[in-house]
Amino acid sequence: MTLNIGVIGTGAIGREHIRRCSQVLQHSRVVALNDINRSNCEQIIQDLGIQAEIYDNAHDLINAPEVQAILVTSWGPTHEEFVLASIKAGKAVFCEKPLAVTAQGCMNIVEAEIAAGKKLVQVGFMRPYDAGYRALKAVIENGDIGEPLMLHCAHRNPEVGDSYTTNMAITDTLVHELDVLRWLLKDDYVSAQVIYPRSTSKAAAHLKDPQIVLLETAKGVRIDVEIFVNCAYGYDIQCEVVGESGIARLPEPMSVQTRSAAKLSTSILTDWKKRFIDAYDVELQDFINSVLSGEMTGPSAWDGYAAQVAADACVAAQNSGDIVPITMPAKPAFYE
Repeated sequence: MTLNIGVIGTGAIGREHIRRCSQVLQHSRVVALNDINRSNCEQIIQDLGIQAEIYDNAHDLINAPEVQAILVTSWGPTHEEFVLASIKAGKAVFCEKPLAVTAQGCMNIVEAEIAAGKKLVQVGFMRPYDAGYRALKAVIENGDIGEPLMLHCAHRNPEVGDSYTTNMAITDTLVHELDVLRWLLKDDYVSAQVIYPRSTSKAAAHLKDPQIVLLETAKGVRIDVEIFVNCAYGYDIQCEVVGESGIARLPEPMSVQTRSAAKLSTSILTDWKKRFIDAYDVELQDFINSVLSGEMTGPSAWDGYAAQVAADACVAAQNSGDIVPITMPAKPAFYE
């Protein structure tokens, strides 16, 4: 069986997903494209040598008979509209984060999916598909280090552009930790605080960088996450879990160690796309397989909602300097 996919949004991540579905993954074919800039679609068709219909209206693509599933990789504020339209059309939809730009928007999607009576939504959180995070989760669940007590994490980028703002450290960067740490611990957050160390001289004047986010979970686990988006030296993701009887660390990406010029060295990646490239492949293949099997297994609309609730609290904590409570409603049985 082959899944016919329509893609809304053909920017950098959209183009990469089209390449994956067309050249790397199994049982998928991109048959329809939409973008605010039609020439982007035309260029992708030419560059990748695919046969796909270009739709000037995203809703026409969603409702096209030949389209069986939708990838939403457009501008964040459009996600809610297109995901809701996909649910209304009864079609499975993979939505890159954020699921919606507000918690209420995410809840609108949750409620629509529940009303439809079938799981149709997968959110584009790729880290639970990363081999390193899966190995770390196995150590925790096997009880090798006892119950987790603390997590020390870091999310570092070599640099960001001038358009990157202080709250984007939460909405664009920390959001990945907010999802994967909740998945790692099987636990929800109950509070958030953000503190600002001395700022790096490499950041734009309007940007507070680095930041430290302090989280507490319902089970009492304390988490600190360093967000440093102008660290200069590379793209570096760290996660250390301190348990009752041991410590487990996220494995480093595979890298050849060299001895040269009186130095022992290991290279560090600088591109986030290369750090998680395999996870992106596994993530989308899982979506394709889930749609074909009729059972969605990836990060759900509820996971997207939970991440947005936590992100909203972290942004509030940025602005106030206070410890901000995080309140989650009971998880619907639909998502158990």
